Amino acid sequence: MASKIIRHSHLRALCSSINNHICSPHFSNTNQAPLSYRLFSNASSSSSSSSSSRKDKPTGGFQRTSSLKDLELAKFTSIAETWWDSEGPFKPLHVMNPTRLAFIRSTLCRHFSKDPNSARPFEGLKIVDVGCGGGILSEPLARMGATVTGVDAVEKNIKIARIHADLDPVTSTIEYCCTTAEKLVEEDRKFDAVITLEVIEHVANPAEFCKSLAALTVPDGATIISTINRSMRSYATAIVAAEYLLHWLPKGTHEWSSFLTPEELVLIHQRANITVREMAGFVYNTLTGRWSLSDDISVNFIAFGTKKLPIDKNIPL
Repeated sequence: MASKIIRHSHLRALCSSINNHICSPHFSNTNQAPLSYRLFSNASSSSSSSSSSRKDKPTGGFQRTSSLKDLELAKFTSIAETWWDSEGPFKPLHVMNPTRLAFIRSTLCRHFSKDPNSARPFEGLKIVDVGCGGGILSEPLARMGATVTGVDAVEKNIKIARIHADLDPVTSTIEYCCTTAEKLVEEDRKFDAVITLEVIEHVANPAEFCKSLAALTVPDGATIISTINRSMRSYATAIVAAEYLLHWLPKGTHEWSSFLTPEELVLIHQRANITVREMAGFVYNTLTGRWSLSDDISVNFIAFGTKKLPIDKNIPL
């Protein structure tokens, strides 16, 4: 898949280093086993109760608090009406979407033994899109046959998503809810796959957020998370260049200190009972204006994990 490969020995060294020393505000306990995962370029060639109503779910009466930041909610509320403007503030996500979907199709088809060449490879799978925004990921997932639930804490996002989905009978089946992952956990919702893209860097507590995602995932189910690496290169490209020089994103969209390194994301998953199996980077070609999958995870990256099976069937995970 990718021509430039970071060797597994180097990745294992990166992952194992967090067991000795983690300079991050996200962690306090470093007593962990060594970590390892496959790069997408190598993994891609190897084998390896939901309501049917589309009405809003009630949002009150839950004990667990949301991990979302109020400032982030206000920020995305202000630009909610531009979700389906391919030249607007969300243009980078529209351009990246085909590449994100390529990773999702490949990993989920491999894990659930589905035909990646089928027009509807996700038939029979229940998928939740956490932080769905205006539905730019939920809709193609539905077209690929999945039973999709899209959730977002911004009410305007859900309204926009529902209006757009209703334009197509296939996507009109999507269940959109103005709620959070934490509240879905309180409702005891379960899904075959939990997907959250470009969301975790906007939450107040990434570790607790991942625990909620794990709780929503059935045993041996899948989770897919994409985010931005906390590196000097990401500061230069994702913030300075994208927000202030090229104006691809509104200024203040991201806080560099809220980014997670791949090693931190793997550890957060591990503590939430999720094993990261594959990881890939996204690289942008300025000549073609397109994104592609790569083993370069220094800026944008995406991770596929699976929830561990319970040791004792009487003890739910």
